[in-house]
Parts: sequence; structure tokens; C-alpha cells
Amino acid sequence: MKKMPDMQKSADPRRIAIDKVGVKDIRYPIVVLDRARKKQHTVARVNMYVDLPHHFKGTHMSRFIEVLNLYHGAVSIENIEEILTAMKERLEASCAYLELEFPYFIEKQAPVSKARGLMEYQCRMTGILGDEFDFVLEVSVPVTSLCPCSREISDRGAHNQRSLVNVQVRYTGHIWLEELVDQVEACASAPVYSLLKREDEKAVTEQAYDNPMFVEDMVRAVTERLTAMPDVTWFKIECENFESIHNHSAYAQLEYYKRPKACG
Repeated sequence: MKKMPDMQKSADPRRIAIDKVGVKDIRYPIVVLDRARKKQHTVARVNMYVDLPHHFKGTHMSRFIEVLNLYHGAVSIENIEEILTAMKERLEASCAYLELEFPYFIEKQAPVSKARGLMEYQCRMTGILGDEFDFVLEVSVPVTSLCPCSREISDRGAHNQRSLVNVQVRYTGHIWLEELVDQVEACASAPVYSLLKREDEKAVTEQAYDNPMFVEDMVRAVTERLTAMPDVTWFKIECENFESIHNHSAYAQLEYYKRPKACG
């Protein structure tokens, strides 16, 4: 067979390096550690990138998929650094990036009826390998918040809203996704459930009324909890209240920075 030219490896005269090149939005099965059942299988949206030196015209996009297929059925938090190493070697890069976004399900019990239902949490893992390995775990937790101002000034009730608390962490050792969810839900006016009976709805409504929270209160409360976790070395918290009586969202963000990133 006649040898075909490798256009990606041909020289580029512009001498401009590119920070990230690669493939986005691959749907792929992964395995996530589950505190209750050891492992949970889910499907992730995967992004894979490497840096491109100035002397290469392009990267070999098919090689990203080849690397991913080497770990078919076994892509997990334990081997992200190994996958990144394979990406660097296969694509002749100095820095590799891997992003996994996926739904994670936790069985929750209603507070009074004890009815069980599965709650979905959107999670994300981001790995970067340059001279060092850097990893960030992220989870978005829906909660209920009740406005302290509304409760204070109103004769009957108070307005509440669905809120979304997004937490990103760097850490040593091991942290369960369930642990992060528990920490966030404890800082809200009340948790959100997938299944509530009438007696549960009454209990959750009253819990929220007894525990009013501004968006600022929730961010500060989560900060107190995460700084008390010895394995956490960095975190970023974002909280958004999707207001029920305003035509806007309320938002707060806080970053705790202790350890420098590896690259990127």
C-alpha cells in the first residue's frame, strides 16, 4: 500500500503554539466510586485536549479516541492520571487535559414517610497533567433556600426558591461525592428530594421556614464545613438562587486557594 502523507505532522511556518486542541463531547461509559454500593456505572460527556507545539500543523484527533478505547469499561477516578500520561505520550504533548461530566445518583429517604427515591447530581472531574498532576472534583447540589428578609417583614409566610450550589475541590486522600453533597445540603434551608409524601412536604416546608438563608449565608456555611475537612486543599463555591418573586437570580462565589495548580 502506498504510504499516505501525515499532514498533521507537517511543519507550520507561522510558529504559533496552541494551548488546547482535541475532541469534545464524546459520550462514554465510566465507573464512579459509590459509598453505598462500591461502584456506580454512568455515562459521561468527555473532553480530551493536549497542547500543540508551534512546529506541528495539527494534532491526530483519532489518537484521542484510541487512548480512550484502551480503557473501555474502566474509565474512573483511579486511572485519570494514567489516561493523561497515555495522551501525552501518544500525541507527543507536554500537557494533557481530560474532562468528564456525568450524572451521579444517590438514594435519599424522605424525612417522615421514609419513602425512597433517587436524586440526580451533576458531577465533573477535571484532570491536567503537565510536569505535575492536577485534579479537581466538582458537584452541583440543588437545595431549597428561604429568604430571611421575606420572613422578617411578612405577616404570612416567606418566599423561597430552588438554589444550586456548585462546589469544586482539590484534595489529598479520598473524598466521596456523597460527602460533598451531605456538606452542602446541611448548609441550605432544606434539602431537595425526588419523592415526598404530604407529611414530608410539611416537614421540609417547616424546616426551610425555621432555617432562612441568604445566598451569602449558604456560601459562608459551606466554606466553614470545607475548611474543616483536612484533606481539602482548595475549593471554589458558587451559589445561585433562582428567585421566585424577582426576575433575576441571586449569586455568590467564594474561592479558597492553598495549593498551586500544575499547569493550564
